[in-house]
Amino acid sequence: QLQLVESGGGSVQPGGSLRLSCAASGSTLRYYAIGWFRQAPGKEREGVSYITTSGYTNYADSVKGRFLISRDNAKNTVYLQMNSLKPEDTAIYYCSAGPYGSLLTHQYIYWGQGTQVTVSS
Repeated sequence: QLQLVESGGGSVQPGGSLRLSCAASGSTLRYYAIGWFRQAPGKEREGVSYITTSGYTNYADSVKGRFLISRDNAKNTVYLQMNSLKPEDTAIYYCSAGPYGSLLTHQYIYWGQGTQVTVSS
């Protein structure tokens, strides 16, 4: 069974950067599309970005031009580089794996436990 572990979260000032990692064990990530989602307090979980098995990527409008998703199949890891962070990016960030790339939560089978990102001055 595929297991996902996120890391790289933390506190940063507005305009700063963080790189989140999603490391897999139990199976090989290369066979899955990987999505990044986030959930802020009192809000629903929303799609941030995804990358397909072929490397196609897509982003939510709110993060386009600021976030970059990539995958390193040799390391069985997917990354989310987050630049120009804003207070509204504050949330718990989750990575997920499924057969198809999507910004919709129900398309994914496996989920990590999440990592907190806080953007504040």
